[in-house]
Amino acid sequence: MSFHQDKYQTFATLLEQFHSEVVTKQLDAPGMQQHLVSLKQFFQQQILPLTEEKSREQSYRTEMSKQLRLLEIDVMFYQGARQSATASERRKTISDRLTTLTDYCKAILQLQ
Repeated sequence: MSFHQDKYQTFATLLEQFHSEVVTKQLDAPGMQQHLVSLKQFFQQQILPLTEEKSREQSYRTEMSKQLRLLEIDVMFYQGARQSATASERRKTISDRLTTLTDYCKAILQLQ
């Protein structure tokens, strides 16, 4: 496995762990925020600096960056949810966003 693949595989693992905890409702809002901060830090420090000639990988990275920003907004909305139905809906949105990010990681790994 190449150096780049290791980084993407690690990021995918972090996303899957976060997703698992969201789905099983083991995380409260502060826990989600903490996971999000560590995801963003890893992405900014380990993934963004990777240089790759493949424009497709760059496109995926750009999309992943956008999805992370949207995930941040989703978590913020979850924190503000007052009713359980709204919180449940927000949790589903977060779960979907994490699935999308994981799919992007897998697509990049298949490119390599």
